[in-house]
Amino acid sequence: MYIVIAGGGLIGTDLTRELLDNRHDVIVIDRDKEVCDWLYSNTGAIAVHGAMTRMAVLREARMEKADVAVAATGNDADNLTFAILAKSLGVPLIIARMRDPEYEKAYRAVGVDRIVRVTDLMVNHLIMEVERPDVRRLTTIAGGRADVFLVDIPEGAAVAGRQIREIAQDSSFPSECVIIAAYRPTTDEFAIPRGDRVVSEGDQLFLIASAADITSVTEVLTSQTVDRGQ
Repeated sequence: MYIVIAGGGLIGTDLTRELLDNRHDVIVIDRDKEVCDWLYSNTGAIAVHGAMTRMAVLREARMEKADVAVAATGNDADNLTFAILAKSLGVPLIIARMRDPEYEKAYRAVGVDRIVRVTDLMVNHLIMEVERPDVRRLTTIAGGRADVFLVDIPEGAAVAGRQIREIAQDSSFPSECVIIAAYRPTTDEFAIPRGDRVVSEGDQLFLIASAADITSVTEVLTSQTVDRGQ
């Protein structure tokens, strides 16, 4: 994916490193020329010097071609403006770091797809938001030891047509992960599932899992059926 990050601070830098390691194309925008030079020298990422709130700077970063825009500065007003401009340029997924909760309604009003609160801010959380838009963390429980996630079952998912019992018994399904609820948008049906409930494409499954297990369980739930004719 082609990803534009606003802000080359600690969070922006760590996120850039992880995304580059995962073979994404990353451009960082920062007001500080020294930060831009350091980023290029130490990560290899292209860094654009300038204000992330100026359209000319965003066009220099080829924002209109971006798959994801991440507002990672420590200033909510800058992040909000960056998000508005990214939206106007047609970026399909916009993620914003939020410092002040009073900005949440504003972020949602301008169409930010994912809001990452400072209290939740970890690079692995941001990576998940960037790479797995079909997974949403809803809340944290047990003093941060586990989270409640929502996973969308995509069209062509291998788990479609299988019972929850079968899925949970799959050797790739983490033993500490539990499917606690299921919602079927097509029929507006919400259920606390038993083992014999069959999963369908388009279902939304609610899970309790640790952050360490969510990648594995998401792979199980969203991997595509192999085309046996190929």
